[in-house]
Amino acid sequence: MAITQAVAASFKKQLLDGVHDLDTGGNVFKLALYNSSATINAATTSYTTGNEVAASGTYAAKGGVLAGQATSLVATTAFVDFSDRSWTGVTITARGALLYNSTQARKAVCALDFGADKTATTGTFTVQFPAATSTTAILRIA
Repeated sequence: MAITQAVAASFKKQLLDGVHDLDTGGNVFKLALYNSSATINAATTSYTTGNEVAASGTYAAKGGVLAGQATSLVATTAFVDFSDRSWTGVTITARGALLYNSTQARKAVCALDFGADKTATTGTFTVQFPAATSTTAILRIA
């Protein structure tokens, strides 16, 4: 079992099919956290409960809604950004996360690998997204 950072293969096709609306005011996207026993990767097609971290503090099953989504285009690269996501009062150990579209039947967008277990003990657990640029945004099409 492993978490491998990747854009979901199914998401790529669904983009071409017009399934996902990533622009401001579009679909609702969520981020769910997973422990090191989870298997999420490019083959993941939708949100799964398998090895999701347990509810704690403000973290509940299915994760949390992402805010601040906005699409941009710089030269020939389109990208989307989300605001960082935090949960408070939590005791959590997570190895990765799944970004998914809760408006569209919980379809997977991408798997995130934190590179190692990350822990918060009776504190705040934050997933910080990279800068919203054409070379660093979490999702980019060049």
